[in-house]
Parts: sequence; structure tokens; C-alpha cells
Amino acid sequence: MEKEAKKVIVTNRKAWHEYTIDETYDAGIVLVGTEVKSIRAGKVNLQDSFCRIENGEVWVHGMYIAPYEFANRWVVDPRRSRKLLLHRDEIDRLRSKSEQRGLTIVPLKVYFERGYAKLEIGIGRGKKLYDKREAIAKRDIERERRREIAGRE
Repeated sequence: MEKEAKKVIVTNRKAWHEYTIDETYDAGIVLVGTEVKSIRAGKVNLQDSFCRIENGEVWVHGMYIAPYEFANRWVVDPRRSRKLLLHRDEIDRLRSKSEQRGLTIVPLKVYFERGYAKLEIGIGRGKKLYDKREAIAKRDIERERRREIAGRE
């Protein structure tokens, strides 16, 4: 069987800047109506979104999916909370991790796999200001090193 690659639609770059991600999980998203078509068109935003465990279910809050422009009616709220589909043991692991001080569940990217819309979520610990500065400095040093190598060739 041929392995189909993930088609990444959007990545939450801010999450990688704000948090140190320890573990990642892939979750299905419960979508309604034309939301899938909007996601395929790339009209989704993960900025300022977060995940929460409520009544033994994982929900993503603040994820923006623009209304499909060719839809005529039954348009849902673009910022509504959406249920995530995970196995019970994964939800239990997420709950125990998120109850620890300083850890949170963060949406990282939206992608399609075998025709299904998926959301990659991660357990993250918030970075301090000096951690962010250190990461930026490392990135700048790496960029300069690559420029020097490219200049020599």
C-alpha cells in the first residue's frame, strides 16, 4: 500500500516561538458543512487558538475557519469550538500532562491525511523571555553560517 503524504494547510508558527513542545498528537476534527472546503482553500487560522479537556473530550477553541464563499446557507460561526477525535488513552495522557503546572495543549498544524482533516496538537511549556531571545540568536547564527557556505560555492 502506497503511503500518502500529509498535505499541510497551515502551521501555527507562533506556538513554536511561545512554547517548548514536548510531545505531539494527531487528532481528527469534527467539522460541519462546508468547513472542509474552506480548509482545503487554506482559509484557516490557528493564531490565538488553544485546546481544553472538557467532560472527557478534547476541544479546540479560537480556531478560525472562514465561511466558504460559495455556501448559500447553514453557515456556522467561524470561531466556534470544535471537538477533536482522540483515543481514550491519549485523552487520559493529555489530561494528566495538562494538569501539571506550566504545561498546556497547543494546536500546531492543520493538514489532510487520506482525505481527512487532522490537527496536530502538542504539549507545550511556555518559554520565558530569555529562552525566546536565545532561540532567535541561534536562528540568526545558523542563517549567517548558511549564507557564508552559500557564498563560498
